[in-house]
Amino acid sequence: MAFLPQLRIPATYLRGGTSKGVFFRLQDLPEAAQVPGPARDALLMRVIGSPDPYGKQTDGMGGATSSTSKCVIIAPASVPDHDVDYLYGQVSIDSAFVDWSGNCGNLSTAVGPFAIANGFVPAARIPRDGTVAVRVWQANIGKTIIVHVPVRDGQVQETGDFELDGVTFPAAEIVLEFIDPSDDEGEGGSMFPTGNLVDELDVPGVGALRATMITAGIPTVFVEAAALGYDGTELQPAINEDKAALARLEAIRVAGALRMGLIRAPEEAATRQHTPKVAFVAPARDYVASSGKHIAAADIDLNVRALSMGKLHHAMMGTASVAIATAAAVPGTLVNLAAGGGQREAVRFGHPSGTLRVGAAVARVDGQWTVTKAVMSRSARVLMEGAVRVPGDTF
Repeated sequence: MAFLPQLRIPATYLRGGTSKGVFFRLQDLPEAAQVPGPARDALLMRVIGSPDPYGKQTDGMGGATSSTSKCVIIAPASVPDHDVDYLYGQVSIDSAFVDWSGNCGNLSTAVGPFAIANGFVPAARIPRDGTVAVRVWQANIGKTIIVHVPVRDGQVQETGDFELDGVTFPAAEIVLEFIDPSDDEGEGGSMFPTGNLVDELDVPGVGALRATMITAGIPTVFVEAAALGYDGTELQPAINEDKAALARLEAIRVAGALRMGLIRAPEEAATRQHTPKVAFVAPARDYVASSGKHIAAADIDLNVRALSMGKLHHAMMGTASVAIATAAAVPGTLVNLAAGGGQREAVRFGHPSGTLRVGAAVARVDGQWTVTKAVMSRSARVLMEGAVRVPGDTF
């Protein structure tokens, strides 16, 4: 039997926020993978090392977590007044599929530096020292993200003293602006698809729960920690080592997806693991983060824990952070109430790795809440650049 040699595909491995992934220029992909379809999905799965029944992704670039099982494709902008198109694929670890249904807010941070380093931003716009505003078209959800990238000596500045809980080492601060971040997805076609700030969600096997369902940043179902028997200070082992808890939280996610109109039948949720997210919120309370850092209730507005791809996230997804910021800014949502209620343009919330400050600008227009912008700071760094190899018979 003849075996084909491996393909060599130019790629860059980047950390963005608390995630990392393999970045490609569209033009560098094999021709069959330059268009959406089975060939592209097969390629990205093989790059990452999925599907892996062992759940380790040893034979690929993935790190066996939802935060490290990601691929990004960057192309010249298809929309006027933008620099690049950014397409994000969440690769399942143990199943053979790539979820294209949403964005990764953390990796959005790395899109700006990648665009500058790879010539997508005109040289005339890059100062010797200063900041470049890279306008990114997020192709999965059709939204604009502005990534403010620091530049030193004409090159992207990666090192710095900005500390991000969930990331071990400091780096340069990158400010993200998510413009009009509501996905407007689902049956309601608005930021709150059901038309309500709080709904009673009937969850099979769990019962009735109060829920805030929102589509800002990424479709997210927020429930109260206390209703699930939690206090909001839980770390990964408390949830991820409890199969019954994971099953309950997945049931909540599925019920929310149905109520939001994101799926038509429960079985569809199995092929849409990336969205919606499910998160539980609680009033501020002291706890010890996974790093051993003590988080004081006086230093945060609320605690939030969120799941990604069926597991409690080690920190907080960037897109879910947008949802938190937006929901916190709207009086009466469960997120807003957990933070103490009232009007607020920004919140600092506690997550398993520490804290994060996020802000959002909201307004009530024609009786409906809208969000014009959400802002947060992250960091990014190139980990490796060169080429990835995949077997020649991958697709």
